[in-house]
Amino acid sequence: MPAALSDELKRILDTPVFVTVGTIQADGSPQLSPVWVKRDGDELLISTTMGRQKQKNLDRDPRVSVVVQPADAPYTYAEIRGTATYTTEGANELIDELSLKYAGKKYAEFNPASAEDAQRIAVRITPRKVVGRV
Repeated sequence: MPAALSDELKRILDTPVFVTVGTIQADGSPQLSPVWVKRDGDELLISTTMGRQKQKNLDRDPRVSVVVQPADAPYTYAEIRGTATYTTEGANELIDELSLKYAGKKYAEFNPASAEDAQRIAVRITPRKVVGRV
């Protein structure tokens, strides 16, 4: 059964807080990436591209862990453990929405080299357990 996010955690996720997403490598070791995030109810949305290590790891094992730690309150944190799925549907719109939230401009303006990127995907993370101090 999916876990619910606290109101305070939702408030933090709605700000331009960077989160760290952990996926599981083929050898069982963790792979961590700092990313932009959007909240959709109690689920999280992140963006990446096909062929990146996160996508390869998710194909093999959809379990993820997300650490939320606001820069201005480092002792306030949450770890969200759950599973991830991804789609190309809405992926370009998601990266633009995230870029506006974090950088104040559409992604192509923020990162002109992104025109050379592989196909973008939207990753949806469904929480299973939330721990921490939020």
